[in-house]
Amino acid sequence: MDEHVLTATRRSLHAVAEQLLAGPQYRENSTIRLRASPGGFAQVQGPIHVDGTHLVAGGRRVPLTGSISAVAAAAGLVAGVPDGLYGDHAVWADDEDLAVDPDGARLLADWFDRGDAGLRAFAGGGEPVIWPEHFDLAVTLDEVNYGVSPGDAGHQGPYAYVGPWTPREGPFWNASFGALRAAAELPDAAAVAAFFTAGREAAG
Repeated sequence: MDEHVLTATRRSLHAVAEQLLAGPQYRENSTIRLRASPGGFAQVQGPIHVDGTHLVAGGRRVPLTGSISAVAAAAGLVAGVPDGLYGDHAVWADDEDLAVDPDGARLLADWFDRGDAGLRAFAGGGEPVIWPEHFDLAVTLDEVNYGVSPGDAGHQGPYAYVGPWTPREGPFWNASFGALRAAAELPDAAAVAAFFTAGREAAG
């Protein structure tokens, strides 16, 4: 799909994840962790979730249109990032309007779903977490991060990654932080899990 539309959708959903799910959950339950869920993503300790182009909260299904504050008001929430926990945040102006494309939202939800299944197959009992500061779904094993991202400033499209805490050398490592594979190269959960397995072997 159009790269600009997908980027706008990803940026919008990142802001929603941080300000309308993680922030309220942190103030209520002292955790910022989110999880993949059908159609999008959800709080781990609370009922608020994103389903496609809508925020679902307190029995209300609110379209993700207009400003973050307008969506929050319609959903009966107080918007805001988790205060004082991390320095990186979604780049989002207070008066900026959300731009969540239905096809883009579906593509990113499918990628989180594929990544979640791949991570669970690879990590066994590890519980994948969507971290709101970077909006990626990941687990950490033996000081190596394994995850899937919907894209970022360094790589606009969705991708999977392996990020050792200590840099490694060799042909597997093709990114400044470790190794990266575009989502298009990983068509199903088994392929995602195989990439992570190869990363674990390369990391030693």
